[in-house]
Amino acid sequence: MSVKSIICSESKEIAGYSFDEYREIVKEFHGSEAPGLLIGGFMVALALQNLEEGGLYDAISETRTCLPDAIQLLTPCTIGNGWLKVVPFGRYALTLYDKTDASHPGVRVYVDAAKLKAWPEIYAWFFKLKTKGQEGQKNLTEHIRQAGTSILSISRVSVNDQFAKKLHKGKIDVCQQCGEAYPAADGKSCLACQGNIVYS
Repeated sequence: MSVKSIICSESKEIAGYSFDEYREIVKEFHGSEAPGLLIGGFMVALALQNLEEGGLYDAISETRTCLPDAIQLLTPCTIGNGWLKVVPFGRYALTLYDKTDASHPGVRVYVDAAKLKAWPEIYAWFFKLKTKGQEGQKNLTEHIRQAGTSILSISRVSVNDQFAKKLHKGKIDVCQQCGEAYPAADGKSCLACQGNIVYS
C-alpha cells in the first residue's frame, strides 16, 4: 500500500458533511455544540484525507475529552468494538493507523498551539482564558468554521506495539465473592472485589 504525501487542504467539509450538517450531528449525539467536537471533526476529516481509501483503520485519541466522540461519529472506530483506544495524555491529538499492519505509517493530527494564535477566540477557549459565561458560543463556532484545518498539524507516525496490540478478554470466570462474570486474567476475584470500588 502506497503512502500519500501529507495533505493539509483548507476544505470546510467534514468527512462528507457540510459544517452545519456536522454541527447538528454533534448536538444530537453530544447534547451540545461542543467546540472540541467541532474541531475534532476537522481533525478526523484531515486524517482520513491522508489515508488510503477503503482501508481499515484503528484509532488512538490522546485525550478523553470530546475527541473520542468525533472519532466515533465519523469512523467505524469505537471504544466498544475495540478499534478506538483512549490514552490519557491530555493532548488534543488523534492517530488513525492501518488495522492489519501497525508498522505501516499512520497519520497523527493535533491542534497546533502556534497556529491557534491566529485565532484569538479559539485560543482563549482552548487555553481556558475565559469563563464559560464570557465565551460567545455563536462567535466561537463561527471562528472554528472559518479556521477549519488551518489550526491543525499532521505527521506520519508508526504506532508502538504496546498501543497497537489487540486486547482480548481471554478466559471468563465467575468471581467467588460477588458471583459475577469477569476476565480470569484479573486474578482470583474480580477487580471490584479486589478493592477497586466505584460505588459506596
